Amino acid sequence: MLSRNIIILIAAVTAAGIAFAQAPIPAGTPHELDVASFVYVWESIRDTHWQEAPGGLNWQEIREEFEPRVNAAETRDEVRSILSEMLRRIGQTHFGIIPTGLYTALSAGGGGSNVTGIDLRILDDQLLVTEVVAGSPADVAGVRPGWILTRVREGEVEPLIQEVRKDTAIPGNLLELALASNFMRGLSGSPGSKVKAAFLNAEDKPVELEIPLAAPRGEISQFGNLPPQPVFYEEKRFGDVTYVRFNAFLDLERVMTSFQASVEGCKPCKGMIIDLRGNGGGIGGMAMGMAGFLISEPNQRLGTMHMRGTDLSFVVNPRLNGFPGPVAVLIDSHSASTSEIFAGGLQDLDRARIFGMRSAAAALPSSIERLPNGDGFQHAIATYISEGGQVLEGNGVIPDVVVELKREDLLQGVDAVLEAALAWIETQ
Repeated sequence: MLSRNIIILIAAVTAAGIAFAQAPIPAGTPHELDVASFVYVWESIRDTHWQEAPGGLNWQEIREEFEPRVNAAETRDEVRSILSEMLRRIGQTHFGIIPTGLYTALSAGGGGSNVTGIDLRILDDQLLVTEVVAGSPADVAGVRPGWILTRVREGEVEPLIQEVRKDTAIPGNLLELALASNFMRGLSGSPGSKVKAAFLNAEDKPVELEIPLAAPRGEISQFGNLPPQPVFYEEKRFGDVTYVRFNAFLDLERVMTSFQASVEGCKPCKGMIIDLRGNGGGIGGMAMGMAGFLISEPNQRLGTMHMRGTDLSFVVNPRLNGFPGPVAVLIDSHSASTSEIFAGGLQDLDRARIFGMRSAAAALPSSIERLPNGDGFQHAIATYISEGGQVLEGNGVIPDVVVELKREDLLQGVDAVLEAALAWIETQ
């Protein structure tokens, strides 16, 4: 039973982001595929939703109401509308239909182990370069934080973002995470390959580049059925403050050992900053173990995940000689899954002050799958409630100190979130 629980604690949004994976469309008439898609959606929710009555509904009665309407539908758009209406009845986020064309556009191009070294966020329907790894191909090519990515391979960025916003019900931050993750996928490829991309530079002048691809930073880690992915851990000192950053709750032994060493090296020090911006999550149990280095009181919990027939409490395991000083946690719209559980739990326990932007609201194990008719279908299989009673589903972690992402800060090399955290620690 333990191994099953550990596997369940792997949230679907991992460091690789939300993937719109391609899959072949089965044979059949369009109407047959639409009916098969309805059955797939209905059965998925019946079998995997954490409530036996999803959203308090009699799910069998829902089928009896909606299936005749799907059978009588004459167009794909009509079927989508019916399915979307059915999913809205549940009254919960992480449930939605993505039209075929958008799904195909989002999943097309790229995919591979090598990358450019660029990280991205969506701001005002534009794709903003937020980081360029030092020494990476993008860095060598001259790309800088604050540039706007306008085209990936042959796909124009802004029109696709706007079309997706219009045609899908996936909630805001989660949608932005999914979009940015898939543009990042478009910037990846096989060893030795290159990718064409277009940007607006700091002066808003167009720049077209063909960027070679190279191995990502970090060491490749794999857990369970998750795909292999690079994991990095870094530590810096800002005066008497220890700063740590890691991109995934994976590579358990190396990351936990490194975090322990960072904590032990921060005694005595003025404070500790844990940067979870862009951390897509991973092994839920690591949140409990890492929180134990910061919390000395027994019987503390970060929160509880509720699944069909099973509740999993994220109980903190206090460690001897943990760090007792001020802790700041940095988050943004790409902090997801286990990152939200860790940050939200420490916030509720009044053990950390949270800086940055609202998290991805992706604490739930969920997935985006391709239906028989080619549309995409997102659904969740659990809900999570923090120790303070906050439902992270659809809400995310709200920072104590909100620091908005600004292009001008990136262009000037200013990390306003980090600066706010450092200023707070100085006052403690």
